[in-house]
Amino acid sequence: MSLGTGHARETPRFTASAAAAFALAGVVCALAGCGGGGGGGGGGGGFPIVAPPAATPPTSGGGGGTGDDDAILASSTVAGLCAAPRSGVNPETGLAYPDKTGTLTDEKRWVRGWIDETYLWYGEVPATLKAADYATPVAYFSVLKTPALTASGRAKDRFHYVYDTERYRQLSQNGVAPGYGMEFAFVRNSRPRDLRIAFTEPGSPAATAGIARGVKVLEVDGVDVVNGTNTTAINRGLSPTAVGESHSFKLQEGSTTRTVTLAAASVTRTPVQNVRSIDTGSGRVGYLLFNDHITTSESQLINAFNQFRQDGVQDLVLDMRYNGGGQLNIASRLASMVSSSGATSGKVFERLVFNDKNPFHLTPAQAVIPFYGTSRTGATLPRLGLSQVTVLAGPDTCSASESVVNSLRGIDVKVNLVGGATCGKPYGFSPQDNCGTSYFAIQFQGVNNKNFGDYGDGFAPDCTVADDFDHALGDPAEARLAAALAMRGGGACPASTSAKAMPGLEKSQTLEEQPYLLHRTPLREIRLLEAVPSPG
Repeated sequence: MSLGTGHARETPRFTASAAAAFALAGVVCALAGCGGGGGGGGGGGGFPIVAPPAATPPTSGGGGGTGDDDAILASSTVAGLCAAPRSGVNPETGLAYPDKTGTLTDEKRWVRGWIDETYLWYGEVPATLKAADYATPVAYFSVLKTPALTASGRAKDRFHYVYDTERYRQLSQNGVAPGYGMEFAFVRNSRPRDLRIAFTEPGSPAATAGIARGVKVLEVDGVDVVNGTNTTAINRGLSPTAVGESHSFKLQEGSTTRTVTLAAASVTRTPVQNVRSIDTGSGRVGYLLFNDHITTSESQLINAFNQFRQDGVQDLVLDMRYNGGGQLNIASRLASMVSSSGATSGKVFERLVFNDKNPFHLTPAQAVIPFYGTSRTGATLPRLGLSQVTVLAGPDTCSASESVVNSLRGIDVKVNLVGGATCGKPYGFSPQDNCGTSYFAIQFQGVNNKNFGDYGDGFAPDCTVADDFDHALGDPAEARLAAALAMRGGGACPASTSAKAMPGLEKSQTLEEQPYLLHRTPLREIRLLEAVPSPG
């Protein structure tokens, strides 16, 4: 999605994951026909892949273009048959890439077989789609999905995308990417655009330059962001691809403007920020900003909850307005720390529901994620034992973050949502590499202890409050946090917050058009699973 287009609400959800993969992370070539697909060549997910019964894969692509190109074959029979096979050693496995010489037809056959075997809604893929009508396996993959709509009229599958396998491997293993350490949020995506800074990472180039939440971006490398048409130049500046890459930004800070030049650095995210305890007339309330379900967040969350226990907090405001998801094991531990061991013992955090082929051959027990009571190191988690919690949410609250909400509701913890509707992604996948491209196709739906998981249109807020870029996150005066504090103990939702809290929010704009973050990699809007043991 370019900056020059308007957006229906489903587009930002695609932007936050797939377009980040395509346009913002430099995988535009996938849309133009580069790359292809390689079975088991790296970048796979957490499931033990048990291939369907099939003949031994051929050693070359002799079948390309012969026979029925639209016949659905077992993916294992054409896996790794590549139009441009990789050579050398796969850094993930230490073994040679499995690629053999093949054709684009072979790659498209693999894509079709993989969809038929693992896609959650494989039976809804239109039978009329012809491989020959699509130049590349990526283009073919892009249409091999359900055309069904949600109750609100949005596409049921808004999360179907690909990612360059090596890029994905580096992101998933290192969690570090070149950037300025500032998250961009569009208040308005169509001209006149309103692009803001949502937050910055501590110690990053942006933070060092004194750039703070709410700053408006007027120009990038001299190109007008508000009304300009050179979206290529704007996107290039917003999305650096290499450390040391420099771009200039004209910024509006209150009534003043300034121009700063920032050089991209290897930015390591700080997923838990602004941990604090707030004294109110009815007790002490804990607050934390939680932006990413990544490995490093576990210890930070544990430290935060230990602090809350020491401070004697009686309630919690969990700010996940910008949290697109990540590892489900982190989400499970977070939910456990909110609740009590008595409430979670023996209960299901999330059960994974696959298609009727059970493509990964999981036992019922292997398809269940429990409420973890210990950390990765085996230490007992601190728990607040709360019967209710307030979550600050919005359209960037997605996937694993929604699992936290759904799982707590599944054990009767009351979850109050303040802000906007969440993104609506009760689904997940185990990405599969073929010929250098990792394919992300929805393969399971997550349901809670009450077997509920139907929130394709997101969770609606109990109190609608627009994002407030005039105050720092964690400031009790910030509109969403202020509303949460005011509502504590049964108070009413402030009636005027939605109309006044967002600079530039037009009366015609609905909740579905509230700001969304521009930058997301697959790791930041996903349900990621740890490896599970092979059956038997």
